Amino acid sequence: MTQYLEFEKPLAEIEGKAEELRALARENKDMDISQEAEALDTKAKSMLKDLYKDLTPWRKCQVARHPERPHCVEYIEALFTDYTPLAGDRNFADDHAVMGGLARFEDRPVIVIGHEKGNDTKSRIEHNFGMARPEGYRKAIRLMEMADQFGLPVITLVDTPGAYPGKGAEERGQSEAIARSTEKCLQIGVPLVSMIIGEGGSGGAVAFATANRLAMLEHSIYSVISPEGCASILWKDAEKMREAAEALRLTAQDLKKLGVTDLIVPETLGGAHRDRTATIRSVGIAISEMLAELQGKDGEALIKDRRRKFLELGQKGLAA
Repeated sequence: MTQYLEFEKPLAEIEGKAEELRALARENKDMDISQEAEALDTKAKSMLKDLYKDLTPWRKCQVARHPERPHCVEYIEALFTDYTPLAGDRNFADDHAVMGGLARFEDRPVIVIGHEKGNDTKSRIEHNFGMARPEGYRKAIRLMEMADQFGLPVITLVDTPGAYPGKGAEERGQSEAIARSTEKCLQIGVPLVSMIIGEGGSGGAVAFATANRLAMLEHSIYSVISPEGCASILWKDAEKMREAAEALRLTAQDLKKLGVTDLIVPETLGGAHRDRTATIRSVGIAISEMLAELQGKDGEALIKDRRRKFLELGQKGLAA
């Protein structure tokens, strides 16, 4: 059953009534209510279009965090073959918030790395809700070094509210690990493409997304801080998150204007979770296009391209 967001409650009532009518029809074969159900479906589709026609930044945050959105593991299963996960940072532990390994994308060997949030209570706890600890970033560094050594493109799938801020993570060098991962992104002489599939939160996202090409799903977000965290700092009131979301310019559309993201990948009407197969297929096409842009460039050219991209960030917005 679809989980509805707060602003989708009117839609939930209509779709719920349509489902009730169909349930009655299944129980009573003599009852013909197809026309009534179809009328409700038409009304629901029209309402869905109206709701998603011009989403506010805060509503985009809610859609980006929807628990039923496809997660990293689903993209890997659908888009990659011969996936061989590699675990551990060879120093402390294996962080389940970060998954990655060797795989084939369109029959081409690659390294894939991503944040995994989990999809139920047990798996969310196991994956720490996608919030990586230092060992997660050090695992990513190890995988990027392997990619550089063997000339393999790196594909990253970003979906995290941010790096884990716990005491143990800080004691093990959280900020240093994030900085090293970001540095490694800038150093490797192989194509690096990144896809933000949900939340791109703070340095925890930048550590994977310092790429030659960055794409975002239509309703994904990418920001230096969450709207709630920003509101708590600036207004001393987390309930000001709507105003913070507006000010942060964290939507894919705003970031495309600023030159932060290179490509916006359309989602199914109502969000990625309403047609997971179509969304995953669109992400695969976007990754393929980004890799094709970088094909044939040598290591030095790829590093220069990546550094120039980040040195020029924000100039589009300033010029406008």
